[in-house]
Amino acid sequence: MTGAAQTYPALVLNADFRPLSYFPLSLWSWQDSIKAVFLDRVNIVSEYDEVVRSPSFEMKLPSVISLKQYVSLDRRPAFTRFNVFLRDSFECQYCGDDLPAEDLTFDHIIPRSRGGRTSWDNVVTACQDCNLAKGNRMLGESGMRLLRPVEEPTTYQLQDNGRCFPPNFLHESWRDFLYWDSELES
Repeated sequence: MTGAAQTYPALVLNADFRPLSYFPLSLWSWQDSIKAVFLDRVNIVSEYDEVVRSPSFEMKLPSVISLKQYVSLDRRPAFTRFNVFLRDSFECQYCGDDLPAEDLTFDHIIPRSRGGRTSWDNVVTACQDCNLAKGNRMLGESGMRLLRPVEEPTTYQLQDNGRCFPPNFLHESWRDFLYWDSELES
């Protein structure tokens, strides 16, 4: 095997053939995917042309694998900065600017100094300019409005939002599984 094998991740699908996660995309290293094959935890759906060899064994690297056991996505999503940004589609909820994550902050709708909690229904994605403009004021005092109502997202909503942000690298064998419900060209 060449040194380039480090760049052969496997797309991980749930037992229903949907990715476990879209953003970040559920990928395993080639080593983890081969280990899962030998432990009989996954099925190989598609392969790269790259081969790994040992003195007594040869195998193509998996490019797409599916779990044999279904993993339920019904659990509540973790309340993290990243998931707030993902819920809000990396868009300032005051001015609507789309920005990279490193240029975003989060804002408490009801400021913490006024009893606001750090929770799904009180935190929104904001650009630095809007966050500074709102400051320690309530929405009515600042003259600012939210673009959309704020609520705790489901795991499915976060997954759906994540599908809008494709990763930098997409192997052709992944496309059928990432965009299986996209509208077909006529």
